[in-house]
Formats: sequence, C-alpha cells, structure tokens
Amino acid sequence: MAKPQATTLPAWLLTGVLALAATTPAQAQSADQAKGESFVETFDKLDTGRWYISDGWSNGDHQNCTWSSKQAKVEDGRLKLGFAKQDYKQRSHVCGEVQTRQRFGYGVYEVRMKAVAGSGLNTGFFTYIGPVDKQPHDEIDFEVLGKDPARVQVNQYVDGESVGSAKLAEVSGGADKDFHDYAFVWEKDRIAWYVDGALVEEETDPARVPSHASKIFLSLWGSDTLKSWMGAFEDPGGPVAAEVDRVAYTAPGEPCQFPESIACKLKQDAQ
Repeated sequence: MAKPQATTLPAWLLTGVLALAATTPAQAQSADQAKGESFVETFDKLDTGRWYISDGWSNGDHQNCTWSSKQAKVEDGRLKLGFAKQDYKQRSHVCGEVQTRQRFGYGVYEVRMKAVAGSGLNTGFFTYIGPVDKQPHDEIDFEVLGKDPARVQVNQYVDGESVGSAKLAEVSGGADKDFHDYAFVWEKDRIAWYVDGALVEEETDPARVPSHASKIFLSLWGSDTLKSWMGAFEDPGGPVAAEVDRVAYTAPGEPCQFPESIACKLKQDAQ
C-alpha cells in the first residue's frame, strides 16, 4: 500500500504484518524463483486452499478496523470484502482482506473489481512480501482511496521504501460505480500498470522494481489518522463492501487465459 506523503510509518506496519507466518516458507525467494502457477479465480466459492482470510488483527494504530473473516465472503460469484461498524479486538470497525497462500513472481496480475466510496476508506489490489516472511518489504499497488473514487493510485515499494510515483490515474465513470479492470505487468526491469486496458504508468528503472516473490492481496480497510492521504474518516452509516469479480495471474510465457486479459492484448500487439 502506498505510504501517505506526510506520514512515516514503519514499513512492516503497512501491510499484512501478522499474516500466516506459520503457513509460508521463511526462505528468501526471488521473483524468478516463485512457484506460483497461472490461475483465473472467478469466485464460485472462496477456496481456502488458495486464499487465506485475514482475521483477528489490524495492521497498526493507523487502521481503525480489525480484519474479520466474516467480512470476506462469496456471494453470486463475487468476492465481497466488507467494512462495518462493530467493536472487535480494540477497534470500532471490522473489515475484510484475503491473500494468496502461494507466492508469485514476474508475470501479469489482473483484477476486475468495484471499489467503495467514502473518505478514510481504501480498496486495494496489490502484491506484498515483508518482514513477517523474513524478507524485505516489496510491493506493487493499485489502491482506490474512497475520498476520490474517480481515480486509482499506483505505486511500488522496494526494500521498504516507496520508490514509485504514487500516481493517480483516472477511472472512467468512477471506481465505485461499476466494475473496472486493473492490471500490472511485472518484469525483472519493468512494471506497467493498466486501467481498463489502457497504460497509465510505467517504471523502467530496474533499481525501482521489486525483486522478491510476493503474495496477492485484496482488501478494504479504513483509517481515522491518515487524513492527509486518505481524507478524514466518515463512517459509511452502514455496512459497505468492495466486490471482486475476477482475479488472475499469468506466468511469463504462458498463454493468455481469458479474452479480456491484458495478456491477450499485449500478445496481439506484439504480433
């Protein structure tokens, strides 16, 4: 997740710091050694063999909700990540997150999702690895800040440092109004971010490209304190949920997996 401009939080607090250390190998693993295979997830069910559901902790004092497994569920072929007012584990709200059990390396990452509007809320799709896995903090982000759901923020971290542009890219019609496609291509010396098939940002400096195999995360959370970045928190007034229709990973050299995939478009453009 992108670091707020006026805040210096410890990198290990930012994402997934208490997540399943016991179920993930602790050895260092570079992105070109990752074992994660290509997949398309359409959420006919919530496959707990693929997805770990975060439950019972928060990522730090900046987060005003506790991850709850009850806020991650599949309905009508979509993953719904909720945010609701409820006292749980010293927080006044509960929120939803899932993460892959496997780590993935270079390739094409895609999600089709509808984000949540609301100042102080954040809907995210990103890759992350960090100290809980005894590795440096590497990360590649898409984040919709609910204070301005007409745009999505893209960014990346290398060894705990935010080295990206934290660019805000337009989302036609609004990220909260309908489903949109977000994708990034992660290569050894390049990252390219796409929104609805259009290139919105590119990083070509190899020193600014993550190099460690990472897990895939989907989340919705809130903050009372990160006002300069996420806006002053406004309680939604009732339960809300981000919706995810599809998630996919395509390994380098593998065929594109569905017609709408950015991997198909890039292959066609290269011919």
